[in-house]
Formats: sequence, structure tokens, C-alpha cells
Amino acid sequence: MNKSPSHSYSAAHLCSILRGRPQAAANLTGSSSYPGLSGTVSFYRTDGGVIVLAVVSGLPRSDAPCQERIFGFHIHEGSDCAGNMDDPFADAMSHYDPGGCKHPHHAGDLPPLFGNDGYALSLFLTDRFSVDEVIGRTIIIHDHPDDFTTQPSGNSGTKVACGVIRRTAGPCC
Repeated sequence: MNKSPSHSYSAAHLCSILRGRPQAAANLTGSSSYPGLSGTVSFYRTDGGVIVLAVVSGLPRSDAPCQERIFGFHIHEGSDCAGNMDDPFADAMSHYDPGGCKHPHHAGDLPPLFGNDGYALSLFLTDRFSVDEVIGRTIIIHDHPDDFTTQPSGNSGTKVACGVIRRTAGPCC
């Protein structure tokens, strides 16, 4: 991964990147308990890392005041979203961690998603992985926030949505 020390991320530059086509994307699908949950996670290569854009709808909601839901959000090492009776996305496996780091320093540990009446939008820059390193891996939404402490996965609960990260087709930006 190119980690040049000087990067320019002006609003105009970021808008230009986001108007282009991402180099990879995952289409999220909810588990059988959350069939209305869906979304897209897009990955944009930049000189300073990867811009990740997540747009999600159908997230579980809370009607209690001051209790809007927060969801764990991770790249997992598996290449499939199949599951079993105990884990709807068991084949996603564990957090993507090529460096053998402890949680929350896995390459696949991402900022949480903050629910907003069933929707979430997240946009961030990371140098924990390159786009090419995560193609073919899975991205997971969990039903609880990551506590960024508990080993090995932050006590983030049940997997409620999954998508496989795929290279986007056609010529790129």
C-alpha cells in the first residue's frame, strides 16, 4: 500500500473521487431475521488509502429515546455469506487480520454504523488495507456495537447482514 506522507483531501478532490466508480463494492443482504436489510459498501482507491462508503437501509430500530442503534461493522476473512442454524453467515469466518493483530487493530475492524431510523451512512478513509487485499472477502454488520476491547471480535453480537466484496466491472476512473 502506498503511504505517501502528503495527501490532499480537499472537498473538491473527495467529491471527484466519489463521483467516479469505485474499484470494488459489496451488496449487503440481511439475514432471514432481517430480510429488509440491504445496502452497498463501496471501496475507492486513493494515494492515501481507501475511501469506504457504506449506505444501508432496513437496520433494526429502537423506539426508546436516546437508544438509537449502533452496529459493529467489519471486513471478515471468508469469501462467502452462507451460514447455518447457529450463525446465518458462518462462512464469513472471523475478522480480516493478515497481520495477526489483536482487536481492535485487525485490518478489518471498521468504525461502527450509527443507525438513523433504520438507515446508516458512513464515509471514512483507512490505510489498514488496499482495495486489492479485500476483494473476495466479506463485509459484515453485527447487531451490537463493537466495544473495541473484547477479544477476538469486540463482543459485537450476531451477524445481521453480509456481502462479498467484488471488483467492479469495466474501465475505471
